[in-house]
Amino acid sequence: MRILLTEDDPQLGRATQIGLEQDGHAVDWVTSAEHMHTAVRLHDYACVLLDLGLPGQDGMAALARLRGGGYDGAVLIVTARDQVPDRIAGLDAGADDFLVKPFDLDELAARIRSASRRAAGRVRERLVHGDLVLDLAERQVMQDNRPVALSVKEFRILQMLLENRGRVISREQLERNLYGWGEEVESNAVQVHIHHLRKKLGRSLIRTVHAVGYCIDAPGAPA
Repeated sequence: MRILLTEDDPQLGRATQIGLEQDGHAVDWVTSAEHMHTAVRLHDYACVLLDLGLPGQDGMAALARLRGGGYDGAVLIVTARDQVPDRIAGLDAGADDFLVKPFDLDELAARIRSASRRAAGRVRERLVHGDLVLDLAERQVMQDNRPVALSVKEFRILQMLLENRGRVISREQLERNLYGWGEEVESNAVQVHIHHLRKKLGRSLIRTVHAVGYCIDAPGAPA
């Protein structure tokens, strides 16, 4: 998924960004509340990691402005403040979860998945489509009870298409989900990933809608 990380500590910010990218996410990193608000207006994020100690605006006020501006994705507060009243205030202001620094990257990744599931209306860590099973926690794919090896970007494309079954997802939407700021994107990158997915999972799984995008049809949809 595409994540917006807000953190003004350079060392912690970079370490968190690298860790989450190694976990398969596209991560954009900002160091102020104002830059966060700008990024959210310009890009689609499944999750915002919000540091309450950002310069420019109090963290609780930044959270209220974020929700008031219409952002309905997951918000996970990551902060050094460990008092119960701070946690209560953050949750009441619209956060989905609260993690105190210092934190373990594996726990952070698990909390991101959990908060994002709730924001997307999912309750499980698995996406099932016929004989295809996508395990989000383990980042594993099984088809007909056999493991299928996918690259990080192939996995993320498949996840996005499965989460939006029955809807056509454009190439531009897939690119925004796959690549963060500064990453070079080849013009045919998405087409190449789709080609590889079809070779591994069958050509009939992903349907091309000419001049629009790609779709995995909902179960029971007419061919």
